Amino acid sequence: MSVRQSLSLVELFRATPVKSSLLALGPLALAVGQLGNSYLNGVSFAVSSAFAVVMVAFAVVAMRHHAAEHRIRRLEDELEPEFGPAR
Repeated sequence: MSVRQSLSLVELFRATPVKSSLLALGPLALAVGQLGNSYLNGVSFAVSSAFAVVMVAFAVVAMRHHAAEHRIRRLEDELEPEFGPAR
């Protein structure tokens, strides 16, 4: 695998569906819920939109970190037969 080859989201969701769903869809659901809550209860749109932006940014960073963990795990699995167990 090339160092510059990126991992697709579909591949990441197939490899670890629960963790990927929690990291990607959980913060997005919170953002949508907060926007809906602010609309229904008359909370300032600026506050809820700032929260939504932070949740989307968190989802992006968390998924990138999860993809990096997955790439490292795959690389270690490829090297293990050659050099023996990593630990």
